[in-house]
Amino acid sequence: MRVGRETKGRGGKGVTVITGLRLSAAELETLAGELKRRCGCGGTVRNGVIEIQGEQRDTIVALLRARGFDAKRAGG
Repeated sequence: MRVGRETKGRGGKGVTVITGLRLSAAELETLAGELKRRCGCGGTVRNGVIEIQGEQRDTIVALLRARGFDAKRAGG
């Protein structure tokens, strides 16, 4: 799974994007809710991809690794 950052189509505002999760829709929603609470920000699930507002890559990678996922930071 990859944890990256995107600004395209968002008016220049960055979001942290988590791709490559092989989870059901309900599991994605649950995981997204937990990540949003832990990061203290908003977010959503779109087309099997979790989007968290702001630059949260390092925090999210640490949280996912603690849960046993093989998360890697993508991008610069």
